[in-house]
Amino acid sequence: MKILITGANSLLGSNLVRKLLHAKYEVKAMVRENSNLLSLKNTNPEIVKGNFMDRHNLQQALSGCRVVIHVAANTSQWPSAYKYYQKVNVDGAQFMLEECKKAGVERFIFVGSANAFGPGTKENPGNETTPFTSLQYQSGYMRSKYEAQQLVLNFYQKHNFPAIVVNPTFMLGKYDAKPSSGQMLLMAHGKQLMPYPPGGKNFVHVEDAATGIVNAIEMGKNGACYLLANENLTYQEFFTMMKAVSGYPERLVKILPPILNIAGSTGSLYEKIFHKPAKLNQINAQLLQADNYYSSGKAQKELQLPQTPIEQAINDSLEWFEEFGYLN
Repeated sequence: MKILITGANSLLGSNLVRKLLHAKYEVKAMVRENSNLLSLKNTNPEIVKGNFMDRHNLQQALSGCRVVIHVAANTSQWPSAYKYYQKVNVDGAQFMLEECKKAGVERFIFVGSANAFGPGTKENPGNETTPFTSLQYQSGYMRSKYEAQQLVLNFYQKHNFPAIVVNPTFMLGKYDAKPSSGQMLLMAHGKQLMPYPPGGKNFVHVEDAATGIVNAIEMGKNGACYLLANENLTYQEFFTMMKAVSGYPERLVKILPPILNIAGSTGSLYEKIFHKPAKLNQINAQLLQADNYYSSGKAQKELQLPQTPIEQAINDSLEWFEEFGYLN
């Protein structure tokens, strides 16, 4: 069986390529022209260069493929405005659905985000039925992933199209060449003092997320969503765990909410005056103080999602960064 992966050189995409090849699938790896292919080193998929939103490029990539895993997206957490994400994340999802239907794709797996569902507390974490929140709607990225997910689910309902949504939380692991989520580790590595916000989030080893997606090819139910999640950790707990693994950061200091709110308001004012995105604004400041916790119960039951300790994910990330010179 031949499978197309868009965004194949991303952290998740490159781990998916390896899992699929190991499972003896034929893999077409779609990447943009002039992409950094370090994450695909020592793999041998069929590389297809092009833009998934270009009809000719996509039709060529889809040729002979029975399964499509749509990973490619704008995953930046800033700027916050929806307009920066709509074309790739929302319009792109609609385009992919239409072209995959025309091509006779037998299984379409859309990689969404856990942020398309409302979060919960550690005692009562969010799940696949938890409603999207008004705070999340104010984040352009989160709104775009929610709207793209609704497109996929509506397309399934309208056309009986064999689509599944997988919703990873914050992924860590090897082959983060850009880097993406691993930037959080790079930011803290080597630091004597590391400030941390009051909130927290769910973390998952990227290899576990990739395994869940591979399992979804055979085990997933059309029209279903699956949170690919593992450990719910406060930011303090996460950086303490990182210190136990690597020795860094040496000391933690909590950012008090009033300071974070002032910094966020300043960022929003900067955006209003200069019409340029700030890395921290009011919305992101509020999200950093929130409990963004999720449950993996459904995916564990239906997709046999593994639950590798996050200490291992941190260690694997840092070892890979060390090998390729990111920690210098």
